[in-house]
Amino acid sequence: MHTVYVILERMLIQTASVLAVVAALAAPLPQPQAYRAQKARRHFISVYAETQYVQGTAFEKHPLEELLGQEVNEVHLESFQYRTRDNQTLVTVREFGRRATAIGATVYPFGSSEGATLALKGSIESIPNVRVAFDGPAPSPTYELTGGRAFDVGAGIDMSDRSPGWGLGTHAFVIGGIGRAVTDQLHGKRYFAEGGGGMMFGPFGFDIAFKYTVNQFSTPVTHSVRMIPVSLRGTVSF
Repeated sequence: MHTVYVILERMLIQTASVLAVVAALAAPLPQPQAYRAQKARRHFISVYAETQYVQGTAFEKHPLEELLGQEVNEVHLESFQYRTRDNQTLVTVREFGRRATAIGATVYPFGSSEGATLALKGSIESIPNVRVAFDGPAPSPTYELTGGRAFDVGAGIDMSDRSPGWGLGTHAFVIGGIGRAVTDQLHGKRYFAEGGGGMMFGPFGFDIAFKYTVNQFSTPVTHSVRMIPVSLRGTVSF
């Protein structure tokens, strides 16, 4: 009888061992956790300050031809810069400023983190001085815009790829809008289109932007002065 008990005991141990192995093989293997990249925090507003280099465009048409009522041609190697087609009026550009500054803010109503988002922008900008003298038939002997300021509002799309923490991120934007141009001499309407982009390190950023502006006035006749400011902009986002 003792021998029988020993044999049964060994059989139970062997059976338990086999069941344990089978259970271990049948158990599902632990699955590795999926990697989830840390997302950048959403920003809802960016404030900025910028310096501008301003280039005039189509100056002989806007405003000279509009003011003088006839075709105006650029000349070279003369003491003046433009002359009307009938050779009766000579135009001397005494000043066309190249430097301007601006401050502003961009609001992202749905947040800016990754991908495209709505951008609402407002800014206050200086307008470079313009001084022109006419020798011959003209609405007035001189044309001047000095002490100019622009108040702009616009809307567009911002495409961002922000990084969490202080990582390097990038963004690009396209914005269009309207505004008011206020100078010492004239007040008028303003239209603009702007595009650019830059890099971001945490809340701080650096942008390059190109803007096309149309400053429109109704005195002494309806005319416009068109400019292309190229901006270097520092930003802080929240």
